[in-house]
Amino acid sequence: MNTLSYKTISANRETVDKQWVVVDAEGQHLGRLASKVAKMIRGKHKTNYTPHVDCGDNVIVINAEKVALTGSKMSDKVYIRHTGFPGGQRALTASELMDRKPMALVEKAVKGMLPKNKLGSKLFTNLHVVVGPEHKYAAQKPKTIDLNTIK
Repeated sequence: MNTLSYKTISANRETVDKQWVVVDAEGQHLGRLASKVAKMIRGKHKTNYTPHVDCGDNVIVINAEKVALTGSKMSDKVYIRHTGFPGGQRALTASELMDRKPMALVEKAVKGMLPKNKLGSKLFTNLHVVVGPEHKYAAQKPKTIDLNTIK
């Protein structure tokens, strides 16, 4: 008898267990923080991970302005965008971006680690970056996660 005694379980929108999680960015390195947060948003840390389904958690990142960049990246790292008009290329260094909009540094790092398709756009809505230790998502009863314990 050549039958399998198990079946592969694929998660779907109804069977997914989504939770709310708080992550403190104070003293964390930007790239390592972003990769761990992207993994949690994607759901890769769960046993029922399914690549084509939003099975990750909703992540709240607090203290986004206290994230660390190593070396001279604060002055050397350049974020380039284009307005869409001829000669419309604009560039900001990481320190200029941090002064204007501290949340954007973490958001851009995490967004770059998500898939570049419709699912990635939907997953990005599960990220909530906040400046300071207070957030407006207390009603969801999020649990605090220490990123140093996550691999």
